[in-house]
Amino acid sequence: ALRHAIKRTADGAHMVLNLALNYGSRAELVRAMQSFLHDGARPEDITEESLAQRLYTAGQPDPDLLIRTSGEQRLSNYLLYQCAYSELYFTQVAWPDFDAAQLRLALEAYAARSRRFGKTQEQIDAH
Repeated sequence: ALRHAIKRTADGAHMVLNLALNYGSRAELVRAMQSFLHDGARPEDITEESLAQRLYTAGQPDPDLLIRTSGEQRLSNYLLYQCAYSELYFTQVAWPDFDAAQLRLALEAYAARSRRFGKTQEQIDAH
């Protein structure tokens, strides 16, 4: 299945497909902090940008949309830092049954949202 996914997405240019195999966000953050300490970083060297560069997703944009299947309503230790401003979509549909029609529903729900990145709607409207 992994080889199939790599082959099918090899020429893709419009999306990034990340497979989180044996991944845990807490362990990722601990590894990033250990990297800072190993490099002798000073407290002022640790910024949002420098931390992002030490994560597994360095160089990639943060997810715009996180789809959670199977009725679960939690992040489950998945991209905890990167999903700070992601839109979350929860569905009762189990992963094996999540098909193109289900993806379309998720994308429609996402398109109807106002991306505010921590601002209020009033702040967005004022600009």
